[in-house]
Amino acid sequence: MYTPQIYKNENQEEIRAFLKENSFGILINQTKGKLCATHIPIELELNSEGKEILQGHISKLNPQAEGFAENDQVLAVFTGPHSYISSSWYDHENVPTWNYIAVHVYGKIKIVDYETAVEQLKKLVDKYEVNSENPVRVEDLSAKTMREAKGIFGFEIEIEEIQAAKKLSQNRDDLNYKNIISELEKTKNAQSIAVAKEMSKCRK
Repeated sequence: MYTPQIYKNENQEEIRAFLKENSFGILINQTKGKLCATHIPIELELNSEGKEILQGHISKLNPQAEGFAENDQVLAVFTGPHSYISSSWYDHENVPTWNYIAVHVYGKIKIVDYETAVEQLKKLVDKYEVNSENPVRVEDLSAKTMREAKGIFGFEIEIEEIQAAKKLSQNRDDLNYKNIISELEKTKNAQSIAVAKEMSKCRK
């Protein structure tokens, strides 16, 4: 991911928190010479050795899975809030741009056994059911329903490299920076307001 130095995020705690909060990602690989991508939840977890990995699952009918055996190199892309930045918000002439937060994770993928895949499903469901009025638990699903789990491949990704970008107008002076935040908040757009909130965290 091309990222000018000023926009690189090398704060490991921030990156870790971002991945946990924005875990619906894009899994990309090459299958039979063609790039493939699938939009799926990909969770940051610890393996049995205490090492951070990514884990998730895809349908066995997804042709992307065929490529894992011939080439285990994958890229997982995670995006956060983003918004258009109008140059009319500056006190000088300049070009419009886009503010955003993104993380790219490169690594090696491997398919896990059925029992491990089910354990992954339990963690995933528990995470997202935590605020439900009537939370669903994988352990409570019938054998008939759980037969559907036979139709997925669970996977783990050994993390080799993480590239993180946080492009939030860091190159602007305080006056213009504050004005951008103000203009973003006026839009009443959820993404823009989220960018404004992130900008406010970065520069008090």
